[in-house]
Amino acid sequence: MSHTSEILAGRTVIITGAAQGIGATFASGLAKQGARLCLSDIIPPDAVVAQIRDSGGEAIGTVCDVTDRAAVERMVSTTAEAFGGVDGLVNNAAMFTNLKKKPFEDIDVEEFERVMSVNVRGPFECARAVVPIMRRKGYGKIVNIGSGTAFKGTPMLLSYVTSKGAVMAMTRCMARELGRDGISVNTLAPGLTMSEGVAGQDAWVSDGEATVASRCFKRQQAPSDLVGALVYLLSEASDFMTGQSMVVDGGSVML
Repeated sequence: MSHTSEILAGRTVIITGAAQGIGATFASGLAKQGARLCLSDIIPPDAVVAQIRDSGGEAIGTVCDVTDRAAVERMVSTTAEAFGGVDGLVNNAAMFTNLKKKPFEDIDVEEFERVMSVNVRGPFECARAVVPIMRRKGYGKIVNIGSGTAFKGTPMLLSYVTSKGAVMAMTRCMARELGRDGISVNTLAPGLTMSEGVAGQDAWVSDGEATVASRCFKRQQAPSDLVGALVYLLSEASDFMTGQSMVVDGGSVML
């Protein structure tokens, strides 16, 4: 049962890429604040859904490829039918941990196009699908997950970094277009975060040590470090904030 003291009580939020990693941590954190959740991923998010339900939260799960317009529309309509609307969208699904670092001239066109499709067109498709529901209510929150790499121009990851730069640009365009509808659109930009997929790869762990050296807070970033900022961006506390990029990375990037 939700209580009024919970910051997101009564709000329905869709999280993409929620079956594992940062997305699963987002789901747990939002559920603790009373959000009713649709957890979406290309693999079944059943374990995370069960965990939230067992803790007294409300959640449904759906398998969805964010590059498939019909699947995205089904995900959104299923959520609206289950909970009576959609108040928030967290565009978290993205390709990252399975990418290998390499000079940009060695990136083949298939990889580049796949990263753009998932990381840029995916959030576009999801936002496009939820906007009509939010517009009818005259209110909504879209949070696109960016990356501190887009501010740094991090080398050897050009397709990923470029995709996250595009996400920030898309955020700004959407914010301009949707402000009249009471819909806010912001980017949450993490630093290198030690999710399971990252922590399990030696190359990322060594990168993490260099990243820590660039931070004000000299430690690795955990997925839980992002939850507070996400809750804020989905809550009424940020109702007059839109088109912004909020970096949460321990003070490596400073805007």
